[in-house]
Amino acid sequence: MNKNNCVLTVLILLIMSIGMSGCVDEQADGDAFSATGINRDLLFQTSTIDALLEGVYDGDITFEEMKEHGDFGIGTFNGLDGEMIAIDGDVYQIRADGIAYTVNDSMMTPFAAVTYFDVDEDIVINESMSQQQLEEYLVSLMPSKNIIYAFRIDGTFDHMKTRSVPKQNKPYPRLVEVAKNQPTFEFNDTEGTVIGFWLPEYIDGINVPGYHFHFITEDRTAGGHVLEFDLRNANVQIDQTYDFMLELPRNDDFSSVDLTDNKQDELKQVEK
Repeated sequence: MNKNNCVLTVLILLIMSIGMSGCVDEQADGDAFSATGINRDLLFQTSTIDALLEGVYDGDITFEEMKEHGDFGIGTFNGLDGEMIAIDGDVYQIRADGIAYTVNDSMMTPFAAVTYFDVDEDIVINESMSQQQLEEYLVSLMPSKNIIYAFRIDGTFDHMKTRSVPKQNKPYPRLVEVAKNQPTFEFNDTEGTVIGFWLPEYIDGINVPGYHFHFITEDRTAGGHVLEFDLRNANVQIDQTYDFMLELPRNDDFSSVDLTDNKQDELKQVEK
């Protein structure tokens, strides 16, 4: 074999080796990774719920950056300026007037969690249920209480009650104080979408353990943080999520806040 043939043989073997190695890596990683190498089975979060409870309402991540980590999620805006809902890749801001506004990519968030929503289970519900009944039913379907679940509930609601929060000015009050004067909104016989997450108890202090839902109407014009609802019928989609990534703000407010106290009681007041 001459020198040129030897070089050609080595190159072919090297290419085959790289290709086989890539196949092994892809199989080892599982179906969670897209063709571009993005982990679609990951919940990405900025800051912590305890920091938000303490009044850390300014973050350092834009919604353009958030969209790199997911097309589905909930959160809020700098200055606590309303409730955030990301659905089908679009982000909406439901302000203190209850109206849903489209979000500019340059806007920033102090607290949000997003994922790429991929359906693992699809359920049709053709009966009336209260929020509590639906939540209990969904818990009964969970194969494990130790992983994260993302929910999308498209349906008709006999009654839906939501809230938002008005934009705050510095010095920022604690969230439990803001929630005492939160505007609420009620919808009757309306169609729309509830999205959010169920998180394990060990996430306490980082995010909201249990359910945390936001709502937006079918025409994407109104919504808010869910307080209660009665469901007539719905299509429920569930995404089981196994990975979690937390990115902390790089600012003085977060660096100096005291996060040592247990804030479960305050969280329950704020959520309900």
